Amino acid sequence: MNFSRRMCLSALCLAAAFPVAGVAQAGDFPQRPITIVVPTAPGGGNDAMARILAQRMGEELKQTIVVENKPGANGAIASMHVARAKPDGYTLLFGYIATHAISPAMQKLNYDPVKDFAPIGDVASSPTLLVVNNDLPVKSVDELIAYAKDPANQVNYASAGNGTAPHAAGALFNMATGAKMMAIPYKGSNPAMMDTISGTTQVMFPSLFSAAPHIRSGNVKGLAVAGERRTDVFKDLPTLKELGVDVSVDQWYAIFAPAGTPPEIVQVLNKALNTSLNDPEVTEKFTAQGAFVQTSTPEGLGQRVEQDLEKWKSVVKHMGLDAEQ
Repeated sequence: MNFSRRMCLSALCLAAAFPVAGVAQAGDFPQRPITIVVPTAPGGGNDAMARILAQRMGEELKQTIVVENKPGANGAIASMHVARAKPDGYTLLFGYIATHAISPAMQKLNYDPVKDFAPIGDVASSPTLLVVNNDLPVKSVDELIAYAKDPANQVNYASAGNGTAPHAAGALFNMATGAKMMAIPYKGSNPAMMDTISGTTQVMFPSLFSAAPHIRSGNVKGLAVAGERRTDVFKDLPTLKELGVDVSVDQWYAIFAPAGTPPEIVQVLNKALNTSLNDPEVTEKFTAQGAFVQTSTPEGLGQRVEQDLEKWKSVVKHMGLDAEQ
C-alpha cells in the first residue's frame, strides 16, 4: 500500500472515530446551562411565560435554564443578541409577534426575522385587550372614541415599544375610529401597564396575559377584546369588531435559536418544549392568566413567521403605519 493511500485510510478512520462537532454536541446536548433571552423588561407577560417554561424545560432537559431580560429598541437588542450568538442551542430567544412580524414590517432592523433564526416551536397565544385608566371618564368604547376625538382632551396610549402588538393595535384603533390618541412607548408591557394604572397614560392594548390580573384586581377597566373572538376569561367583554371597530391583533409567542443551530439540537429543544407545554400544571398556569398553549414543529413555526410577516407588511403598506405613529 503506497504512502498516499495509507494517509487517506488514516484520515477516514479518524473521521469515523471523531464525528462532526455539531452532531457530537447534539448527542450530548445539553451539557451546561441554557439561556432564554426575553426582549422585554421583567414583570410582563413575556417574562412570566418564559420563567414558567424555563423551570419546566430545565427539568425535562436535566439542566438549568436561565432567563435573561434584554429590553430596548423594541425587541431588537435581544433579537440581535441571539441572532449573533453561537448556534449551539445554549442561547435562545423568547420571540413573539412583535420581534418576528410587526416590528420588522414597520421598520428596517439589523436582523432578519426569517434568515437569522432557527425556529424551535410555538409557545402560546393571547388576545389583545383594550383597557383604560380608572379615572378616565369613559365606560365604553363609544365613549372612549368620543372623548379621544375631542380636541380639548389629551389621551395617551401606552405600548410595550414601537412595533409591538400594543402599539400596532393602538395605531389601528386611531385609524379605524378617527381617535387622536398619542403613542407612548415603553421597554416592555409591565412598565407600560404601571403607567396606565397610575394615570401617566390613559389607554393600553395589552395581551390578555398581561392585563388579566390588573382587571381582576380593579387596577384598570377592561372595555373590549381586540381579537377575533371573546375570551372565556372575561366573557362579558365584547370584541371591537362586535362594536363596529375593525381592529384585531392576537399575540403569539415562540422560542427561536440562532440560524445554523444543528437540526439534532433543534429537535431536542422542540421535544422538551412541547413536553413542557403539555404538562397540565404549565397549561393551567398559562390559561389562568389568559395565554393559551400552542405547540408546533419547528417547520410549523417557520411557516407562521413567514405568513405573519407578509400579513403585517401588507397591513403596514395599506394603512400607512410606521414605527413613529
